Amino acid sequence: MMKKLTIALLMALMASTVMSQNLIDIYKKGTVKLVPDTEYGVGNNWDKVFKSYNDKYGEKPIGQRKKITVLPDGSVVVDHYYRDYFTRFSPNGKFVKEFSITKNDGSTIKDTRGINGIVNDNIFFGGVDKIGRMFCFDFNGNYQKTLKLDYMIKQAISLPNGKIVVVGWVLWKEKIRDFVSIIDYETNEEKIIWDHFTDRSNCPPAENCKLFHYGYAFKSRGMVSLSTMPYADALGMQSPPKIESIGDNLVIAYPGTGEIVICNLDGKAISKTQMNGVTNFISVEEQKEIQKKAIEKYKSLNKPIFAGWASEEENKEALQSMVKQMEDDLTKIKDPIKLPYFSNIIKDSDGNLLIFEFPKEENANKFNVWVIKNGGEVVCQSTFVCDDYDLEINPSKFVFHNGYVYGLQKLKNAEGVPLRLQRFKLE
Repeated sequence: MMKKLTIALLMALMASTVMSQNLIDIYKKGTVKLVPDTEYGVGNNWDKVFKSYNDKYGEKPIGQRKKITVLPDGSVVVDHYYRDYFTRFSPNGKFVKEFSITKNDGSTIKDTRGINGIVNDNIFFGGVDKIGRMFCFDFNGNYQKTLKLDYMIKQAISLPNGKIVVVGWVLWKEKIRDFVSIIDYETNEEKIIWDHFTDRSNCPPAENCKLFHYGYAFKSRGMVSLSTMPYADALGMQSPPKIESIGDNLVIAYPGTGEIVICNLDGKAISKTQMNGVTNFISVEEQKEIQKKAIEKYKSLNKPIFAGWASEEENKEALQSMVKQMEDDLTKIKDPIKLPYFSNIIKDSDGNLLIFEFPKEENANKFNVWVIKNGGEVVCQSTFVCDDYDLEINPSKFVFHNGYVYGLQKLKNAEGVPLRLQRFKLE
């Protein structure tokens, strides 16, 4: 359980913006209830609006891989990660239209990889496809430009100076490189401001060789990777960082070490602090049990499809290779794993930084949150709860705007597709 944060930090944020205290007053009550706006999105046919909810890639459900982006006027766009279209909703939650990224010649861009954010207040920027393209387009889907990256990304946000910050990773022959990079939207020039290397010198070329992480390189092109441990990317002392911007500052927070670094917009560190008090561990026995269940799960797949472009035979080879890696790892599990200091950081609409405790189970319905007031003061410890929805709190599905929370959440006891776009009032 996370206790107090050591307060020697975040004073650089003091002068960035003048904040309203409305949300802080709510957080101080301890338990924050998310109350659905009953007028929001009335009349939408959710089975039709979210028809991609039941999508599968082979035997793997992928229909929940969606993200919401709230526009300045309160409109919302939902991306359907493995589809080539987006869904637009009005400020009152009404379905407006579906649209795709289109070029001047009317052609539609494929393999868009969703939306990661908005740069310069009017341009969407997406994920990175398998050949390193990040597509940028306006709010109507009109293509603007392509940024070229030679790596994959875990997270991306925009800065107020028209630049984009990404948490990226690349698989080298003998190392895995995790890093944070600032990209200039206009020039595509990059500046890496943090990186970390994980040794894989004894790895076969097709394998990841990082405990609980597994990979297979297809003969034709591309590779597949998966993990068997819940929140596997967050485990370990050098887990990939989380990023957020507050005012004219970039926040880089490291779940594995509990360090929070405040940088200016050029990525230069201004101040640092260290979280204290995490004592929870995943025991060796618990790790082995999780691993055994994962092995059983993947062995039971009858027709695995990891890559649509590869043959059925090679997809089976990929499965067999990764199951073999999983079985080999059972003998390598020898030490307890210290749980990360936090799972996510989210900025609210008053500019406060919310640091969420690492939950004991994925998609648990109760979340503890520690609030850091913009300026460095740790204000309180709070909990978000909701009677009507099974909450999934992460930056892609839980977004603050003008004092409300906009969520892409599953309605309890729903008929048909349970996924809803909902606006919540905080009480």
